Amino acid sequence: MPTTISRISDAIRSAIPRGWKTARWLLKITIPVSFLVFILDYTGLLAVIAGATEPFFNIFNLPSQTALVLITSMLTNIYSVVAVISMLGLPIREATILAVMCLISHGFLIETAVLRKTGSSALRMLVLRFFASLACGILLASILPEMKGFVKGSLAVETHSFFEALIEWFMLILRMTAKVLALVTLLMILQRLMEEFGLLKWLSRLTGFVLRLFGLAPEASLSWLVANVVGLAYGAVIILEEVEEGRLSRKEADLLNHHIAVSHSQLEDPILFFAIGLPIWWLIWPRILVALVAVWIRREENYLRTIWCGRNKNDNLLI
Repeated sequence: MPTTISRISDAIRSAIPRGWKTARWLLKITIPVSFLVFILDYTGLLAVIAGATEPFFNIFNLPSQTALVLITSMLTNIYSVVAVISMLGLPIREATILAVMCLISHGFLIETAVLRKTGSSALRMLVLRFFASLACGILLASILPEMKGFVKGSLAVETHSFFEALIEWFMLILRMTAKVLALVTLLMILQRLMEEFGLLKWLSRLTGFVLRLFGLAPEASLSWLVANVVGLAYGAVIILEEVEEGRLSRKEADLLNHHIAVSHSQLEDPILFFAIGLPIWWLIWPRILVALVAVWIRREENYLRTIWCGRNKNDNLLI
């Protein structure tokens, strides 16, 4: 009978190759997209795109800075958004609205590619995240009370030569690569160990009620927790593993994607905005609410599609 040490050792050995393979897949998406965004940003095309879309956001009575901040978030990461909001020195209330919108819509290109890999339509994920961010923006614009003060820690704008900016981007990519390799490998090891010792079933029972309230399967508990703690991309890594191992159906994975596309990284990302003076509670609950609605709408859509397909099948039999 295998000892506990040997079971742990076997789980780790089986997880490491899988972790490195998955990390390489994630980096193949992330690095080229990151370089494209770097070029857009350095050449000023990012600001041009934001300026062209500003009239659209004015329709929703959103702040005039919405276009610049939101487009920046869609094409970059949440760190860039924090920097832009800091530079604009916005009032706390307007900055909070924009922050919530960006917490949903940041990293469109990279994160949509990741969600597509786990079984959801890329177009659907783009549309969902865009309109979910607008819904949160409009909701908060109507209910958020007035708040005193402005965003603190305004940043000075620095001018870099192209070579200096390229070196800065390269160093950022090196740090990100190390983070991805380490985190993905650790997540794969965690998943294998929890499977080996039966902890996945325990976790499913522990979080089952909450996940059912969100319209999700209890089997999605680990993926849901990872996505909410360390981010969407890492949660999707676990989803992909769960689907390939047959522990989570494609349909349930798609429902989970509808949730984490809107509500993810509820720990690190709000703390970044909290550090520049934004109220953390308002950064969290609107995304949870909209994610809940998104999943239940998707579940209803799946139910109606099942009825429709069954009815058409019966009609064909009659013919």
